[in-house]
Amino acid sequence: MKKLLLVCVVLISTGTFAQSKYQQGMEKAFELWGADKPWEAANLFERIAQAEPENWLPPFYVAQINVFNSFGESDKEKMIAQMNKARDFLNDAKSLTKDNPEILVLEAQLLTAWVVYDGQQYGMKYSPKIAELYQQASVLAPENPRVVLGKAQWDIGTARFFGQPTDKYCADIEKAIALFESEVPAGEFHPRGGGEYAAQVLQENCGN
Repeated sequence: MKKLLLVCVVLISTGTFAQSKYQQGMEKAFELWGADKPWEAANLFERIAQAEPENWLPPFYVAQINVFNSFGESDKEKMIAQMNKARDFLNDAKSLTKDNPEILVLEAQLLTAWVVYDGQQYGMKYSPKIAELYQQASVLAPENPRVVLGKAQWDIGTARFFGQPTDKYCADIEKAIALFESEVPAGEFHPRGGGEYAAQVLQENCGN
């Protein structure tokens, strides 16, 4: 009986220690990211992903950092390297979670980064898929603020490209802002926030 109790205590203590290391690592990675050190954060997320092979969040953030930092990238070699890494880690995250709207949004953003990089080459190629991803995410999580905002931004960009009015999408951006204010994250370290960016998008596109 004593041996059994000792084993249980050791297992619990080991699990608590591992969880503590995970929490510390994730907190440090977000701290680096917030301090404008995205690549240091990405490297740490990558190490956490190796230590937590069943957790979709660390590879998701590696992919997200590479995607976000590819918008506006003009160096072709850097763009290809970052996008390839983003795709690899996004696929890793996707394999660990099912019907996840955050994954769908990030995949849409990855393809959008290619469109921004070279619209002539990638616009027609990826636009239908991007619209499809946002539609799928909207069905899964219509009240997710990142889904609502991402889809609204894509719809505005598409409408602008075809010379169509964009003001009808302002209500969607306003809805996203309200959803950001009331959002309760799905869990610790799950995607959250974006209200300030949504307000900036509203100002830039709707003049409010």
